[in-house]
Amino acid sequence: MFKFLQKQLIKGFITLFIAVSITFLILRLMPGDPTTMLIDPRMTEEARQRLLIDFGLDKSLITQYFLYLKQLFYGNLGVSFVFRAPVSEIIRERLPWTLALMGITQIITIAVGIPLGVMAAYKRGKLTDQIINALSILGISIFVPWLGIMLLFFFGYILPIFPVGGGYTPGLSGWEYFLDVGMHFILPVLTLTIIYLANYILFTRASMVDVLNEDYIRTARSKGMKENRVIWKHGARNAMVSTVTVAGMLLGRMVGGAVLTETVYAYPGVGRMIYDAVGQQDFPLLQGSFIVLALTVIVMNILADFICAYLDPRIKME
Repeated sequence: MFKFLQKQLIKGFITLFIAVSITFLILRLMPGDPTTMLIDPRMTEEARQRLLIDFGLDKSLITQYFLYLKQLFYGNLGVSFVFRAPVSEIIRERLPWTLALMGITQIITIAVGIPLGVMAAYKRGKLTDQIINALSILGISIFVPWLGIMLLFFFGYILPIFPVGGGYTPGLSGWEYFLDVGMHFILPVLTLTIIYLANYILFTRASMVDVLNEDYIRTARSKGMKENRVIWKHGARNAMVSTVTVAGMLLGRMVGGAVLTETVYAYPGVGRMIYDAVGQQDFPLLQGSFIVLALTVIVMNILADFICAYLDPRIKME
């Protein structure tokens, strides 16, 4: 198990290094000059050059790259161009909101998607299976911003049940604050759940269909074992290996969905911050956000590998 952990950590470090490098290059190759967002157009060229020097943008691209790697080694994500504050402090304020949104969505999609996928596989070809498949395909086909706008229109305007944006109502405290935050959570979580629930259903169904055709399933049934025990203990557990692997992959896609969802709902998370930082060409803030999100995805993928190794010990030997 130690060798397995060591291997996963090395792979995670290499992945993070590649993500950092690609993010740095893409942001630096974006058209435009971030100083145009920072200074008054009436200021002189001398003031502009001084600003470039202050933020290290006067150096060559390769020099900026190695300086940035050196800063990361010491845990320094830089200073935001726009907010003139450490990037780590800005992200620290926003990250809990995004982690809560993604975490709740992940729990709901797994808790609902896996049983529905198992049910669809068990009822393969029947009406139940056809309905679940049709709804899953519909969920995959929906565009995130469109769904968010429709939910806002119906449940925020036509039926004003939920707040139309933000993460909380200023001025509240105690239980009123937590209740208010929960009400603000519902529509963003519902949006992401509808989009990503279908993935768990379809992947679980496909994996479960293969497992139900295995010899050991027929053997268990021939011994008179109860059907629920056959399905959940022998079938679902072995089907979970593929589903857990997909869960780690879907988390990366969910990050992209969170950016769109947080933008639609004006949600105070990292996704909305990334959207604003792109328009402001705030390189340090964008880089820091991508690194933190990439690190989150890598950690979750390593955790998914450990769960797969627990479900199927043969994985540790590969």
